[in-house]
Amino acid sequence: MIVVFGSINVDLVARVARMPHPGETLAGESFSVHAGGKGANQALAARRAGAPVALVGAVGDDTFAAMALGGLADAGVDLTRVRRVNAATGVGMIHVDAQGENSITIVAGANALAVSADVPDTLLVPGTTVLLQLEVPLPAIVELAARAHARGARVILNAAPWCPLPLPLYSSLDVLVANAIEAAAVARALDLPAAPDDFAAAFHRRLGCAAVVTLGAQGALAAADGKSMRARTPAVDVVDTTGAGDAFTGVLAAALDRGLPWDRALAHGVCAGSLACTAAGAQTAFPGAATIEKVAATVESELFAAPTD
Repeated sequence: MIVVFGSINVDLVARVARMPHPGETLAGESFSVHAGGKGANQALAARRAGAPVALVGAVGDDTFAAMALGGLADAGVDLTRVRRVNAATGVGMIHVDAQGENSITIVAGANALAVSADVPDTLLVPGTTVLLQLEVPLPAIVELAARAHARGARVILNAAPWCPLPLPLYSSLDVLVANAIEAAAVARALDLPAAPDDFAAAFHRRLGCAAVVTLGAQGALAAADGKSMRARTPAVDVVDTTGAGDAFTGVLAAALDRGLPWDRALAHGVCAGSLACTAAGAQTAFPGAATIEKVAATVESELFAAPTD
């Protein structure tokens, strides 16, 4: 089972020919509203991949709350531990350009009131995967990670959006997932090499924790179980990259939760992230388990593994 403790948002998406410069006003090409938030996105991605998932977080008592939660409920994500609080539901304001690249501003709203106590100890057992991101209060993340680790649950942290992390948090992790920019920030904090492959191997050696670095169109690499590995992306037509990292992380977590070996889990994550770029929006573009399996079979043949030493 996967327990996701994280953010729940509504995304307000404007499509533009290019990103505006500071002080510039551009005419947008279209506007749409989608459910989002890194916690909700990763919960739905994991659920679509076939994992049993519970989402823990907070939404407001407003009209955005139903929009934020509707797709999750329809997919069968357990929402019984999502609290209604006296604050606005979180919002993401997103520009997407003609190449499918995005620029995002997040307003936390109710997410700032998420508390780790909403995750009971009964869920934190061996066999549970706890999936965390950095869009809810950092003290709550640190406390939950420590508690989950002490009780034998697997702890995965997606270090996004980046903020400086307290050193004790790293010792509570089983898997760190970061993009190249976030990985370089962790490298600086821990005095490790910054190049993605060197960072992953060094982080894994020092902390005994698996390290995964996503590389956008170049796929992803990982250091885990004493090996380094890489999966390259399948060829897709990119429409919108919003949510691609969340699709990767949620599906990677689902694959590990199922007990898949690391090379297959990495391939599943890369395929999910790539497929999520083929349609507009985040959650609406997440692929299902059958599609992921089919595409991952072509990616796995391109995996390579080498010792981290």
